Amino acid sequence: TAAPRIELDRLGAITLFVDDVARSRTWYATAFGRTEIFSDEVSVVFRFGQVVVNLLLRSEADELISPAVVAATGAPSTFQLTVSVDDLDHALRELRTRGVQPINGPIDRPWGQRTACVRDPDGHVWEFAQTIS
Repeated sequence: TAAPRIELDRLGAITLFVDDVARSRTWYATAFGRTEIFSDEVSVVFRFGQVVVNLLLRSEADELISPAVVAATGAPSTFQLTVSVDDLDHALRELRTRGVQPINGPIDRPWGQRTACVRDPDGHVWEFAQTIS
């Protein structure tokens, strides 16, 4: 019998962990001619078509993907990919049927998303996010 289907056609965000938000803001604005759509003291976000690129201060990464993820090489993750889903709990049930265990979540985030993360065998983090009210 086929595994349940997870809708993966909506890659919504890529989060890159950076050392200096101001430096990264300037570089992305200049190199790609982008205007930020959100920023605070630890992040800046740019839109690239239907995908947003979130440049997040590296020191904030643990809160986002905690428990901290260390790749097979022993290096911490340097980015996270986010897939938008309509029903996070359903997506997690489906992932578990495929042998994939979350590394965190589900967590209701203060920015209006319910999230959970998984990682691939090399330590790359995939976040599944449902918009909540």
